[in-house]
Amino acid sequence: MRFSDPLYFFLLLLLIPVFWLGRRQGGRIRYSSVDRLKHLKSRARFNPRHMLLVMRCVTLAFFAFALSRPQAGKKISEITSEGVDIMLALDTSGSMQGLDFKIDGKPTSRLDVVKKVAAEFIQNRPGDRIGLVVFAEEAFTQCPLTLDHGILIEFLNRLELGMAGDATAIGSGIGTAINRMKDIKAKSKVIVLMTDGVNNTGRIPPDKAAELAESFGIKVYTIGIGSKGDVPFLVNTPFGKQYVYQKADLDEDSLKQIAQTTKAKYFRATDTERFKEIYSEIDHLEKTEAKVKEYTEYRELFAWFAVPALLLILSELVLGQTLFRKIP
Repeated sequence: MRFSDPLYFFLLLLLIPVFWLGRRQGGRIRYSSVDRLKHLKSRARFNPRHMLLVMRCVTLAFFAFALSRPQAGKKISEITSEGVDIMLALDTSGSMQGLDFKIDGKPTSRLDVVKKVAAEFIQNRPGDRIGLVVFAEEAFTQCPLTLDHGILIEFLNRLELGMAGDATAIGSGIGTAINRMKDIKAKSKVIVLMTDGVNNTGRIPPDKAAELAESFGIKVYTIGIGSKGDVPFLVNTPFGKQYVYQKADLDEDSLKQIAQTTKAKYFRATDTERFKEIYSEIDHLEKTEAKVKEYTEYRELFAWFAVPALLLILSELVLGQTLFRKIP
């Protein structure tokens, strides 16, 4: 709320003489002597005619507020964004069930950690279109590029181990993501590839997929998932569920080559905190440019003060000539 002409508030200074003169104004019947009245005990009591003075002062205050033009407004922001199109390519092969990551101190599968960290990344980029590709032995689009990040996160949460097979086709994952982005005009096009294995199937070799991405101006950030050394897996045995340790199988050289070909970067995520740092770095490298214009709309509120002031004037005139009329 604001006042367009606040100088009219100086009219409130008139309340002082109005109140002073109103208090001193007496009746119009004169006596030859008031000596005897001086000896009477003074009793402070409310004079009904004082209501007229109060009404007059309140009327003046309301007029001062009305003339100051009170206004209430709201700001409208118009955001013009040059967003980044991002396609997340996620490995869901069986090796993603490795329990070498932790959330809140509890062993957690690689896939669950990826889902959690990726969801936070998506929420931090409201102005970008983001999509999701799932790959393992096969590759398919789980969610096309969209600004509806709520539905995207819902699709992300539905991912399951082995939903695209058990082998790993990194080239197919990149190729599917490229197919979704190649004809789109955007300031920047990015694929974030996340895998913990070695390319061992698929029709497209990873290096050829990287060259194809580079030809379409698409950068491929690669993230190698998994700690170094033996990785615990919880498997079913004749004696119930037991932990089995297997050596990590990650082709870092291939992932580095993919990132280098497309002028991007390779990262290695060995724990949950490092995973978050990687997404934070990608978030910083691929910033969205946004221009914000603000408009303010105001509506006049003078009527809220002018109307009560007019009603008070009429009330004072009516009461002054009827109930509180002066004796001439």
